[in-house]
Amino acid sequence: MTIAAVDRALKLMEALAGEPDGVDLSLLADRLGLPFSATHRLLGTLAERGFVRQDPHSDAYGLTLKLAQLAFRDLDSRGLPDAGQIVLDRLASATQEYCRLAVVEGGELIWIARAQGATAGLRYEPPMGAGPVLHATATGKAWLASLPEAEALRIVFAHGFDGAGRTGPNALGDVDALRAHLDETRRRGFAVAVEEGEIGIVAMATTFRAGPDPAAPVAGTLSVAGPLPRMPEERRPAIAEALLRAAEAMTGIWPLRRRQIQPAKTAPAGDIQQTGASA
Repeated sequence: MTIAAVDRALKLMEALAGEPDGVDLSLLADRLGLPFSATHRLLGTLAERGFVRQDPHSDAYGLTLKLAQLAFRDLDSRGLPDAGQIVLDRLASATQEYCRLAVVEGGELIWIARAQGATAGLRYEPPMGAGPVLHATATGKAWLASLPEAEALRIVFAHGFDGAGRTGPNALGDVDALRAHLDETRRRGFAVAVEEGEIGIVAMATTFRAGPDPAAPVAGTLSVAGPLPRMPEERRPAIAEALLRAAEAMTGIWPLRRRQIQPAKTAPAGDIQQTGASA
């Protein structure tokens, strides 16, 4: 398979992501700007590998769970979600709002874990599949503020200010406004987005490092988000305090994520053997 074919296959899988009912072959070819025959060949190859299936009734093509299975296998091998889930759960419990953990990888932010703290009333639960719009979310602004300004602006310009329709009414639309927000984020240690990523939603986020050394690179972000009526300005200092405590805890445990569980040794008679899974 040529490099161009690989690129087309990856774009095809991206086009099928988030389409639970599948997509008709002709519509898929149209979306990708590919010939019908080439799209059909690619789908056939992906189907043979188990990544795509065709619905026998509608003839639409959709992704199987194989891609998700591979992603979870990779996450498990790196211990990424488990390393922070306890901290994330505690943050959700303390704030009673929706919390997420994102990691920095390949110059991007990728959400890998979440915890729901809201127990009554409105429950904000956005999808995890799409990454954050960097200039219009607290998560994105927290990470951008940790970078040199020139690098942060380069990344934002590479993505564009339009947000592909995934922004709220207060989304930033120019570089001067973004600079001001990033300066404020650096000053106070956390980012705030009020109806920037989504109408009616307030989000707050901060970064955590890959270890306790102040020179350690930023490993990811923690965020808290919820409906505007439940996250008014007067409540935000308490949420910020919980967020910063959680980030400190995450920095402390993050280096442990790669620790391997050692084979259990035979315990002396009468002793209780403790395994990594129960520790």
